[in-house]
Amino acid sequence: MKKVYLAFLWHQHQPVYKNPNTGIYELPWVRLHATKDYYDMVAILDNYPKIKSNINLVPSLLVQLEEYASGKAKDKFLEITLKDANSLTQEDKIFILSNFFMANWDRMIAPYDRYNELLQKKGRKTFTDEEIKNICKTFNVEDFRDLQVWFNLSWTDPSWRKNDEFIAYLYRKGRNFTEDDKNKLIQKHIEICGMVVKKHKELQDRGQIDVSVTPFYHPILPLLCDTSSALEATPEINLPSKRFSYPEDASWHINSAVSYYENVFERKPLGMWPSEGSVSNTAVELISDAGLKWIATDEAVLFNSAKHLNGDRRHLFKPFKLNINGKNLDIIFRDHGLSDSIGFVYSKWNPQDAANDFINKVKSIGEYASSVCEAPLVSVILDGDNCWEYYLNDGWDFLQALYEKLSAEPDIETVRISQYLEKFPPTDTITNLTAGSWINGNFGVWIGHSEDNLSWEYLATTRDFIKDYFNKHPDLKGTDTEKEVLNNLYILQGSDWNWWYGDDHSSSTDGNFDYIYREHFIKIYKILGQEVPAVFYKSIKSAQHRQDKIIKPQGFIYPKTNGNTTDLFEWKNSGYYEVGHSGGSMHQISTVLKSFNFGFDIKNFYLKLDLNEQIKSLDEYSFNLVFIKPIEIKVVLNFNKSKQLKSISIVYNGQENIPQSAKSVFGTSIELSIPFENLTFPSKYDYIEFVITVDEKSYEIERWPQSSIIIPRPDENFNFLNWSL
Repeated sequence: MKKVYLAFLWHQHQPVYKNPNTGIYELPWVRLHATKDYYDMVAILDNYPKIKSNINLVPSLLVQLEEYASGKAKDKFLEITLKDANSLTQEDKIFILSNFFMANWDRMIAPYDRYNELLQKKGRKTFTDEEIKNICKTFNVEDFRDLQVWFNLSWTDPSWRKNDEFIAYLYRKGRNFTEDDKNKLIQKHIEICGMVVKKHKELQDRGQIDVSVTPFYHPILPLLCDTSSALEATPEINLPSKRFSYPEDASWHINSAVSYYENVFERKPLGMWPSEGSVSNTAVELISDAGLKWIATDEAVLFNSAKHLNGDRRHLFKPFKLNINGKNLDIIFRDHGLSDSIGFVYSKWNPQDAANDFINKVKSIGEYASSVCEAPLVSVILDGDNCWEYYLNDGWDFLQALYEKLSAEPDIETVRISQYLEKFPPTDTITNLTAGSWINGNFGVWIGHSEDNLSWEYLATTRDFIKDYFNKHPDLKGTDTEKEVLNNLYILQGSDWNWWYGDDHSSSTDGNFDYIYREHFIKIYKILGQEVPAVFYKSIKSAQHRQDKIIKPQGFIYPKTNGNTTDLFEWKNSGYYEVGHSGGSMHQISTVLKSFNFGFDIKNFYLKLDLNEQIKSLDEYSFNLVFIKPIEIKVVLNFNKSKQLKSISIVYNGQENIPQSAKSVFGTSIELSIPFENLTFPSKYDYIEFVITVDEKSYEIERWPQSSIIIPRPDENFNFLNWSL
């Protein structure tokens, strides 16, 4: 077969967490991802000299790493960690119990006996403030000190157990930590923060990696240039009432990133991953003017822009030349299926099997694309930090298996992107880009929702105010005052604030992001001695938001289980869940399931699964209705190549049974009806808790929702209580 080239681009990014009015970092993620991800993701390559890679570093991350390394950065979590456990106030204890279990419970807490013991002691549910106060009384000084250590230790990459004797000692000790242990651990965190950039520079200088860059504070460039660009991919989008159009700000972010990179790495950057893969014609012109040679974005942008390709995916695996109004750049496109496999799927697999599956898919792409590509290039682009906490051993087992197999694979060559483009310059040209990002080829995550639009309106109003103010005070132009005001403005233009607005994504720290965001507006007006508009003291993020798009059942349903909606009202009162995103700091694009309806009558549970259009064959998958409460039981559906039901089975306590009365059919959807009597639920219970999963080759590849759906026990009163016209 023809050799296929593989470009990994690991994107490392954090927004600005420093409160501009206090100087304190509100959240600890720069420090904790440095100790868990940023250093080891590049250091692992020392063991695999044949592996070439690409790391994208955002200046907003590097500035904060530098502050930590110099000892200037302080975050709330760090300050409370360093506080003597004997001196903790009631407020400190509540903060610790509310925040020091912010880690993946299965991967980062459960493997460690003492940390898991403390989690069980606190409890695994969400508590009210009053409940937390009562739980505090059950924790002694040693419990709090051990928790101070374990939170920070679990965010220290497992590789340090092998490479640092002190970290290894803490893992061995496990409990009864001392104040000295705790202080030395934090000092180790600070040291690691200072090692991150040095390690990247070392590997770039020896030619094993390319380091690319992103606009300084990670803005959505096309929207800075003109919020109306959102209409190109989604003409129906609801735009903010006030238009934002400041291409000069976009230019500042690009040129400042280039200058910062050059200062740190002592060379000019060659490539750029525009924030969130967001591109437009205007953005390309500005990037080209800054002297960059290549950019990367998502496959959705390619097919939105090059309609003549008719969605032919073979063209995804070659570079293109951009010629936009005479400005030139090379561009490559992300395979979001393979990227999502690392981000969302392989964490649930055996590492060896996952590595083999990835390599086999890359090889098949090489064969598939070779008819239109001289040297097929597979671009795998994703965050280099957020996914690993879902993996066993922070992803080391998977990455080691993958890099080891790739090192011995003659038909796949990993490449630096600049190296590949120099050897195989693009021959096809794109002269017009449809503005869009890596998420659905549009900007819907960052604009269009009422919260997002309000954010843009605040930004536009403040930007106009700043421009007008300095036009009226020309003596202040170029002064430190103007620089400080503009720096706060540029921070406000980062993409992360609007990531958390709207109902696309949510986390336990939504309030922190909303607060930090508004603090920068407040700071601008205070610097200029102007009255702060009252709106900036009011939260933008609604207190009532949905992390998962769940609609609960409103009454009994009586659908015909035939795979087709024959009656518009048969699923009217059902529950509904729309899939397609993970809800947090990551966003999944490639999914088998599109949405599902669920409901019941007094005797049966009903489920309707709607699949994404690209799913051609059902026999590759099994579809699972997994009950968590009142008992753990799984209903498994398998179909053959003709999309006919192959089997329904119920798995309980390791035993597989065939339900006699259950029925499932595939038509336009997969529909299932199963009598409750087949599920052997206990005679008394209050509620049902379940998730839907999809397996491929016996491995789970999707779970929706990420938490679970909880519905009340079906009884005669349910339909009465939920009756509506």
